[in-house]
Amino acid sequence: MKVDWIGPEAEVRLTWAGLMAALEAGHQRPRAEIADLFLYRGADTLLDRGAWIDGIGALVKVGTIVPGNAGRGKPTVNGIVNLFDDQTGELTALLDFHLVTKWKTAGDSLLSASRLARKDSRKILLVGAGVVARSMVEAYSSVFPNAEFTVWSRTEASAKAMGLPVAQDLEAAVRKADIICTATMATAPLIMGDWLQPGQHLDLIGAYTPAMREVDDQAMARARVFVDARATTVHHIGEIMGPIASGARPISPPPFGGRRSGA
Repeated sequence: MKVDWIGPEAEVRLTWAGLMAALEAGHQRPRAEIADLFLYRGADTLLDRGAWIDGIGALVKVGTIVPGNAGRGKPTVNGIVNLFDDQTGELTALLDFHLVTKWKTAGDSLLSASRLARKDSRKILLVGAGVVARSMVEAYSSVFPNAEFTVWSRTEASAKAMGLPVAQDLEAAVRKADIICTATMATAPLIMGDWLQPGQHLDLIGAYTPAMREVDDQAMARARVFVDARATTVHHIGEIMGPIASGARPISPPPFGGRRSGA
């Protein structure tokens, strides 16, 4: 069987509106059977995520996260996405990891913001200045055309490289923002719950292991919390595990997430 390569050139065929529609349609399909494998070497991580939907196919996303690459001028996240035929199990396609990461990660955040954030949101704060943050500028601009972006990063040079206004005081920037998007490798909260204002939309992207946190327990306790899939978040990500363990945010009733009323 011929194995297709879907590389960065496929990006010209993608639109944020089309992606949001596809993601929303995907959530109406049968849930995938999902399993994760994490291997660690110091600060480095090897992550495998497999998913199978009967009648559609199977996919395995393999990625390495090497924070030290930032100092080498290389991407901190690398990998490949493998697509398998549902009936024969044969490999049918290899997808560029960075293409999938950009569009799927930003697309999920954009879909949630289109449903949950105030329609008149204008001031958007990016916490983190990496590849994902750059993708979010493009994505958010498609839904919020009058958006005014500000970026904060622990490394001022990386923030300035974004070409956007740089926030010097994170707390002050959080208090003024309509949408706050975090995309960092933080293992301790950067944003405190008592900084948040009613009506803000907080988009947490960075945490993907039990050891990672971007906001504190108070932030999670104050918020209405939505997740894309409980199976890969509630018992796997420190952002949610921490508040549950401390009692700051009981898991039920109701469970984390759900559909916004009227959405």
